[in-house]
Amino acid sequence: MLDMKLIRTNPELVKENIRKKFQDQKLPLVDEVVQMDGQCREAKTRCDYLRSQRNSISKSIGMMMAKGQKEEAEKAKKSVSDMAQELGDLEQKIEELSGEIRERMLVIPNIIDPSVPIGKDDSENVELERFGEPAVPEYEIPYHVDIMERLNGIDLDSARKTSGNGFYYFRGDVARLHSAILSYARDFMIDKGFTYYIPPFMIRGNVVSGVMSFAEMENMMYKIEGEDLYLIGTSEHSMIGKFIDTMLSEEELPQTLTSYSPCFRKEVGAHGIEERGVYRIHQFEKQEMVVVCKPEESMQWFQKLWQYTVEFFRSMNIPVRTIECCSGDLADLKVKSIDVEAWSPRQKKYFEVGSCSNLGDAQARRLGIRVRNPEGNYFPHTLNNTVVAPPRMLIAFLENNLQANGSIAIPEPLRMYMGGKAEIQAE
Repeated sequence: MLDMKLIRTNPELVKENIRKKFQDQKLPLVDEVVQMDGQCREAKTRCDYLRSQRNSISKSIGMMMAKGQKEEAEKAKKSVSDMAQELGDLEQKIEELSGEIRERMLVIPNIIDPSVPIGKDDSENVELERFGEPAVPEYEIPYHVDIMERLNGIDLDSARKTSGNGFYYFRGDVARLHSAILSYARDFMIDKGFTYYIPPFMIRGNVVSGVMSFAEMENMMYKIEGEDLYLIGTSEHSMIGKFIDTMLSEEELPQTLTSYSPCFRKEVGAHGIEERGVYRIHQFEKQEMVVVCKPEESMQWFQKLWQYTVEFFRSMNIPVRTIECCSGDLADLKVKSIDVEAWSPRQKKYFEVGSCSNLGDAQARRLGIRVRNPEGNYFPHTLNNTVVAPPRMLIAFLENNLQANGSIAIPEPLRMYMGGKAEIQAE
């Protein structure tokens, strides 16, 4: 959510940002907000005047009564009563206008960073850099489910019976590998100085609307029937929500947190749910990074965060590249975003395994997160980034560590979490 002062003083900048995101249908919202804000401020000014007059007249009534000026006192009482009625009407108008303004402000996109490439959708995202050599071995790389089945590590048929498409059973060494990667990710981030959390896996509606746009919520979140609770789509939601209505001291910044959680997503959209595969699913687990920091430090943290993900994947022999999201592909709250994509030897292309986002002060404004400062309190910036999100990540891991004999090589950092195993043998 933008600063009201920005919309009030520079509506054209806000409109130009909307055009850069190819959301011209939202342009009228800016003028509507400016107009309503003017009406709201006029009403507040009138309220202040009426309260001042009411207080002054109320004080004089007792003096009039003491002097025997009963008729004048009755007129004054009538005047106070009329003012109270007008005040009540104005306060109701202010409340209604404030609600209308907030409703529109939640839809107006955040101001993107000047460095963001302009483009309509993800087809115009920009490759930045590659890390590691994307190799294709001479031997065949099977489909990831086939690899898992040869390892006797997945059961999709049973999952379809219990839960439907988009779910899975992992077993044996594949299940252990899944957990090992998450444990390694946890320790990797702790070694970077991040504090480890396991957050609530459900959050209230006011937290949901504070951390994401309504459109994202509708496409992602599962609501608990009959309760004001939603299953989280990522632990970022509850980790940023942790600070709702909080006044932080500058000494507490930056907050550097890493959190584990299961994630639940509807996955509504063009891609849909695979019937046979674990690329796009309803349930997965993830290790996340979250940072709350001073505004002037957010871009430095942004660079650090995505580099941590690159380092993590390269430590497991997985080539990756970074992709800058263009303006039209940025969610409304985001200032800047970089995706990390892993190499798929089978498909001979990269696919997304993580996303790093700087949201500026948008989430802090929505959630009422402030920082105390002698020169004036301010809203901190929030950032989030995926460390790793299996089982999608397992696709890249298995393909890049598959050996000619069908076994899976276990990179050195993972072996301590796999009971010292150097490889997983096909059954």
